[in-house]
Amino acid sequence: MPGLIQHRPEHKVPPGAKRSSKWPAVRRAYLKKHPKCFVCLGTKKVECHHKRPFHTHPELELDPRNFISLCENKKDGCNCHLLVGHCGNFKSINMTVGKDAAYWRMKILTRPKLVTKRK
Repeated sequence: MPGLIQHRPEHKVPPGAKRSSKWPAVRRAYLKKHPKCFVCLGTKKVECHHKRPFHTHPELELDPRNFISLCENKKDGCNCHLLVGHCGNFKSINMTVGKDAAYWRMKILTRPKLVTKRK
């Protein structure tokens, strides 16, 4: 399937791929500047997700233009990092994560509110 790359699940670094020693500081700075999930605007358990994986695009590992904040707090039943960032499976990579995140953000922000009648 085009756009999907297999790798180890649960945020594990694939064999042979090494993170830059600068990654923790870059991640912290990005999350400080972008503390809300791009999709649901949640603020709990927010991750700095790479749009292009660092192990396939090492030149983009520390580039903030390659990041998007996605949460794992399951706000309203949704794990945005898993669903939008990885198409529902941490073994997959969503090559259109930015576009998909914008689409779902708009759907969530404009969804109709359920009106219930009081008895």
